[in-house]
Amino acid sequence: MLETLILCMALDYLTGMMAAGIFHKSKKSAQGGLESRSGWKGLCRKGISLLIVLVAYRLDLIAGTDFICNAVMAAYLVNELLSITENLGLMGVPVPKVLTSAIDLLRQKSEAQETNKMQRAKGELVEAGEKEQKHQEREYQKREEKEL
Repeated sequence: MLETLILCMALDYLTGMMAAGIFHKSKKSAQGGLESRSGWKGLCRKGISLLIVLVAYRLDLIAGTDFICNAVMAAYLVNELLSITENLGLMGVPVPKVLTSAIDLLRQKSEAQETNKMQRAKGELVEAGEKEQKHQEREYQKREEKEL
């Protein structure tokens, strides 16, 4: 999935440059044309996104899972696909309805996965807290029994 994300990031940057440089329809500049500052901001955002993917990967290694990184990459991938679609629209390229529908479906699925994972993580934290509390209660009882 990482290769797909990087490919979509490159396509998004390329289509954004085309929308600004050739069609002068960029939403990132007042004139709609190319602006180096906007380009650098876009590259910085993409770099930070990849750093967040790296952090998510490391968290997965620690947790022994693979869903954190996949969820993060899916969310960024959906965002990149939406941006590419917007850029194509700015250039006047007709975007097939099936593609926009698929992107909307991916976005909904990604949001649902994130919600489910957040709820699952919250449940795991509550469970861990309950286990810790029971452990502390047992330790307290042991100390009281020793004192008697």
